[in-house]
Amino acid sequence: MYELILVDPTDPVYNPIWRQGCYVIPFVSRLGVIRSLFNWALAPIVPNTLWTYETVFISHLILAGLLFLAGTWHWAYWDLDLFICSTSLQLDLYSVFSIHLFISAILCFGFGVAHLSGLYGPGMWTSSPLATVGSIRFVKPVYQITNLTPFWYGVISSHHITAGLFGITASIWHIKSRPQLVLYNLNNISNIEQVLSSSIPPVFFTTIITSALMWYGSVTSPLELVGPSRYHWDNGYFCQDIQHRVKQISSIFNDKAWEQVPEKLVLYDYIGSNPSKGGLFRSGPMLKADGVVQNWLGHPSFSIGTLSVTVRRMPAFFETFPVILIDLSNTVRADIPFRRAESRHSINHTHVCLYFSGGILSATEYSTPSLVKLYARKAQFGSIFTFDKNTALSDGVFRTSPRGWYSFSHICLALLFLFGHLWHASRAVFRDIWTGVTISSLPSVEYGRNEKLGDYTTKTSAF
Repeated sequence: MYELILVDPTDPVYNPIWRQGCYVIPFVSRLGVIRSLFNWALAPIVPNTLWTYETVFISHLILAGLLFLAGTWHWAYWDLDLFICSTSLQLDLYSVFSIHLFISAILCFGFGVAHLSGLYGPGMWTSSPLATVGSIRFVKPVYQITNLTPFWYGVISSHHITAGLFGITASIWHIKSRPQLVLYNLNNISNIEQVLSSSIPPVFFTTIITSALMWYGSVTSPLELVGPSRYHWDNGYFCQDIQHRVKQISSIFNDKAWEQVPEKLVLYDYIGSNPSKGGLFRSGPMLKADGVVQNWLGHPSFSIGTLSVTVRRMPAFFETFPVILIDLSNTVRADIPFRRAESRHSINHTHVCLYFSGGILSATEYSTPSLVKLYARKAQFGSIFTFDKNTALSDGVFRTSPRGWYSFSHICLALLFLFGHLWHASRAVFRDIWTGVTISSLPSVEYGRNEKLGDYTTKTSAF
C-alpha cells in the first residue's frame, strides 16, 4: 500500500517502477496482477480479472487476520486427536508433516496447472529477450530436459506441475504409512526442535538459488519489473543490439535509424540502471541519485576529421574513470587530461567534433571544446538524458535497484537460516548433554507418562 501511494505510473518507459524503488509491486505484477483500480496498468494488454493491486492488498490483510485467528485457536487447542501420537502424549510431528506437505503440494500443482498454464489464472509476466514488449501471458509447460535453463518460461509451469504431483504422491504415502521405530528414533521425529532444524536447510537453499537468479538474471526476474542486471552492462548487451538495429538501416538515414530505437532499450543502456553502480547502504530509489528522466538527448558520434572515435564506457564498479576517446583499433586518440601540462591528446588540441543522432538534439553538431568535453563525460554513462532533479531531491549519488536489494537481503537471510539450522540441530542432537536428561532417565521424568512422577507403577490411561 505504501508503494501504491508513492508510485508515479504516468511514464512507464522513462520512469518505470524499478527506478522508483518499488519492491513489492514487481513481484505482484509477475504473477499476473498489473492493473490498479485507479485506471493505470503496467502493460497495454490487461487480463480481464477482478484482481488489482488494491484488491490484492485488501485480500492479504484479510488473510493475515484469518491466519492470526487460526494461530491463536491452534495455540489454545493444540492437543487435537488428529495430531496426537497414539503411543505417547505428544504431538505426532510425522502426521503434521504429512498433512502440510499434502496441502502445499496441491497449491504447487494448482499454481502450475491453473494459474500459469491458462486453465483458470491470468498467467505470468513474459517478455522478449530485450524486455521491450512485456505483458501477462499464458505459459504452456515444457517437459524436455534440453529446455531446463533459466531463460525458458515453460520450465516454470512444468516445474510446478511435476513438483506438485510428486509432493501429492509423497504426502499420501506418508499419511498412509508409518516409519519404522529405528527411523523414527534415528531422525528424532518426536523432538520438535530436530524437525525444525531439518526443515530449515530447504529454506536457505531455496533462498540462495533465488538470490543468484535475481542477481545474474533469469526469466523469473523480468527486466521491465526489477531492472537490468549488471551483466547486461558488462557484456554490452543492449549497446550491441542498438548498434545492430541501426546498422540494418542505410547510413543515409542514420538519424531516422536512431529514432526507431525503442526508448526502453535506451534507458537500459544507461549505467544509472545498473544495480552494481549504487551502494547498498545508500537509502532511497534509483531516481534519488540522478533524478526523473525527462528526455533522451540522442546518440553522440565523436570524430576527429574523418576518423570516428568513441568514448570508453565506465566499468560497473568504478566511481570515477578517465575520459578517453578510442578508435576502432582501441588506440587512444583524444582524452580529457587530469593534468593539462602533460596532455598529448587533449580534446582542446585534437579538435574533436560531436554529432547527435536521434533524441531531442537530433542532427545537432558541436565543435566547441567545452561542450564536446561536457557530452564526452556524459557519454561514459552510455545513453545521455536530461533529468528532473527537484522532484526526488536527487543528490547525484547512484543507488542500486530492487534487484540488488533482493539479492543482498535474501543472501543475509540465507546465512541467518544456515546458522539457525546449525544452532537448533546441535541443540537437538546433544539435548541429553545440555539438559542432563539421558535416555535411561527419560521414562521417569517425561510429562504424562506416570500419574505420580518417578513412580513406574502408576501408568496413566493414555499409555
